[in-house]
Amino acid sequence: MNLDQTWSLLTSKLTAWGQAFILTLPNFLLAVATVAAFWLLARTARNLVIRLLRRVSQSEQVTYLLAQAVYIGVLTAGMFIALGILGLQKTVASLLAGAGIVGLALGFAFQDIAANFMAGIYLSVRRPFRRGHFIKAQDWLGVVREVNLRWTEIITQEGQLVLIPNKQVFENPIMNYTILGRRRVDISLGVSYGEDLEKARQVALAAVSALSGKLPDRPVELFYEKYGESSIDFTIRFWIPFEIQRNYLEARSEAIIAIKKAFDAAGIQIPFPIRTLDFAARDLGEVLGPAASRPVGDQNH
Repeated sequence: MNLDQTWSLLTSKLTAWGQAFILTLPNFLLAVATVAAFWLLARTARNLVIRLLRRVSQSEQVTYLLAQAVYIGVLTAGMFIALGILGLQKTVASLLAGAGIVGLALGFAFQDIAANFMAGIYLSVRRPFRRGHFIKAQDWLGVVREVNLRWTEIITQEGQLVLIPNKQVFENPIMNYTILGRRRVDISLGVSYGEDLEKARQVALAAVSALSGKLPDRPVELFYEKYGESSIDFTIRFWIPFEIQRNYLEARSEAIIAIKKAFDAAGIQIPFPIRTLDFAARDLGEVLGPAASRPVGDQNH
């Protein structure tokens, strides 16, 4: 092949490429315009999702991650449409198949992480509790610090930080003490068998009813429960506004002090626990045996 033939072949090839480029130029420009339009649409959708999720979600991480997922999803859709405009349907099919296989493999490999992630999204959107709420979850009692993508942070009453996986929080009962804004205080006491029970009831009810921290729309209740070993036991209960655990502890402490003062003023006795030891013997010497009859100095021998 001489130089003229080589040049002719190269020229014809370049000409063919140029004609093909000119023919595909409108589709190429349309594909670029499509990607640009979907990029703007993805940004708008992300900002909209962030604004909406901040109204219902208490986790910035969850909000940002979901917004990014929407952004990537819209942008990916635009890329696939652009590839279709360019006539690269086989490439699109291959990419979708590859993405499906990769997603399935990642789902099996990180199923626990995915479960915690989905549970975190649910907890952030449904909001069974919020930051600062006093809750009990997985036998842990404390104040919610934050709900992350993988776990829920709780500060216990002892000041410890506990990280509970979101899956465990989601699958188990949650006791939220704060969400209703009120809590009942129960105090168990007892009075002597010789006391007038009706008088003891009236004195206890009056003492607790005079407390300033209780809810006025909920009556104070007292119920005698059983005959104890040294007293007749009862429970008095009342309701208080509740935000933090300190509200409950202070109300219970004030009620105990008020009842004790009222009983002392009325001469009502709160008995000590009584234990009777019956040795079924005539005298102490029979219980202690021969050692009791020895002189003190001989007991060491």
